[in-house]
Amino acid sequence: MIGICPKCGSTEWNKEVNEDEITCPDCGYQWKFKKKPVFILTGCSGVGKTTTAMELQKITYRFVVLDGDFIHNMLWPQSQDDYYNMVEQILSLTKNINQSDKMVIWSCAGNLEKFPRVYSARFVSEIKILALTADSEEIRKRMTEGRGIGDEEWIQSSIDYNEYLKNHDHLEESKFETLDCTGETPSQVAKKFWTGLRTWL
Repeated sequence: MIGICPKCGSTEWNKEVNEDEITCPDCGYQWKFKKKPVFILTGCSGVGKTTTAMELQKITYRFVVLDGDFIHNMLWPQSQDDYYNMVEQILSLTKNINQSDKMVIWSCAGNLEKFPRVYSARFVSEIKILALTADSEEIRKRMTEGRGIGDEEWIQSSIDYNEYLKNHDHLEESKFETLDCTGETPSQVAKKFWTGLRTWL
């Protein structure tokens, strides 16, 4: 909605965005908007993204906390283009929520590299990513005992992704910080996340 020109009604994905102003190239009209950072809570399957996000909601009401799975489940992406569309919808929803003076935290497992590349990225001031990590054996235990997952290929791919996040600080142009949650409860991790969020604000 915020990207639709109020004067000529253009819905084209061609808007020029500055710090707090949008310009329509079709008619030259300019309008104000609120540009805020978006926060991505990421990590492999079973690491505790969803439970941490749920606990964070108990700590603060300063953020709208959303799970990327609900957009994934609506679009059911099958190709890279589909995944780009999913990320586009995540940031499109974010920029509109921002106009209510609320910042958004998304729980998303993957596609980190796509966030800076989509059109709607121009409407957020920064993409801040925190990756939850844990020891490999704890990931396996959380997946098998906590979620009842028996697919060994899925478990191993999650462990491999977790190891990547532990040993890197970026995925292509997307930079991230990490938080080791080995042996921590979701409540404890959420409190640490909240402490980190306050330093980002």
